[in-house]
Amino acid sequence: MRGWHDVVMPTHVGLLRGINVGGGGKVPMAELRALITRLGHSEVATYIQTGNIIFTPAGAAGAATVDPVAVASELQAAIAAEFNVRSPVIVLSRVELAAVVAANPYPGEPEPRYVHGVFLPADPDAAAHERVAGALAVSAAAGGRDEAAFVGRTLYLHTPDGFGNSVLAKELLLKARKDPLAAGTARNWNTITKLLALCG
Repeated sequence: MRGWHDVVMPTHVGLLRGINVGGGGKVPMAELRALITRLGHSEVATYIQTGNIIFTPAGAAGAATVDPVAVASELQAAIAAEFNVRSPVIVLSRVELAAVVAANPYPGEPEPRYVHGVFLPADPDAAAHERVAGALAVSAAAGGRDEAAFVGRTLYLHTPDGFGNSVLAKELLLKARKDPLAAGTARNWNTITKLLALCG
């Protein structure tokens, strides 16, 4: 009989963009879990309906043996084939996600919903930095107090006047379909810390 210390915890998270939001991109979570299990991954679970997967990649003896980009590409192709939904997928190890949490440049914000992480598939290039600088200028011109900072391949957004009221969020997340941030996917701080907790 296994004790609590024998329980195997998932080692990675997969983040899908744009599913089960609005009128399109419907992916039932039970069917998504079944698909990922059929691909050979284990400890598969999902969190809420917007495309958060917790799992251990097939054949993984540890994070160092896994290529997150290759796993993300596999998941993206399988989801497109199974559900006819083309959604960017970002895969991070538990260690990478913990580093994202530790690097939060806005730890003093008391409302977790006002801090978001935008997860990118690669380190941002000059065009991405220019895109964010431009959006910050638009926000400031509108009187907003929004902030943004890149740490590695994560863009942190701080919207102290409320995410729904944020000019910065609208500029970056609603207009990002064909720009340098289009392959990224955003999660609020509550979701990010919950996913880390689910990885143990």
